[in-house]
Amino acid sequence: MRTVSELLAEDVQAYPRPPALDRIVLPVEVILGGEMVARTTRALRVCETHHAPTYYIPPEDIAPGALSEAAGSSYCEWKGSARYWTVAAGGQTRRHAAWSYPSPTPAFAALKDHMAFYPGLMEACRVGGVDVTPQPGDFYGGWVTPNLLGTVKGAPETRWW
Repeated sequence: MRTVSELLAEDVQAYPRPPALDRIVLPVEVILGGEMVARTTRALRVCETHHAPTYYIPPEDIAPGALSEAAGSSYCEWKGSARYWTVAAGGQTRRHAAWSYPSPTPAFAALKDHMAFYPGLMEACRVGGVDVTPQPGDFYGGWVTPNLLGTVKGAPETRWW
């Protein structure tokens, strides 16, 4: 199995706008409270200019009972209306720690009901066995891996790029 560090470098400035959607077969894992909340080799990845990729996990690869619906929503010009979720595992609870698109736009129909997790609110998130760091800031949910080059937006001076 290849790890993220063995992948070719990817420049976040070269990611497209509107974003690209692709499948990734490397294991994607989400851990909270010492428990595996999600593990898949069938994740979808959204790559958008200046963003770290966001990974979406199929619902059947998420631990039963780990998610409960949270209040609130947001809107993405590309993907549509998002619904937020609370994540609970191993005696820990994180509100608004995941989101999904129950009725995504046609271009992103494959994301329907897949779950994305904010890595900064989880104990650990991994791609290909490599721990990720959260995209800077408190709005975006990208997963920063060692193979990414360029400036990932999210810090206060970059939020509205």
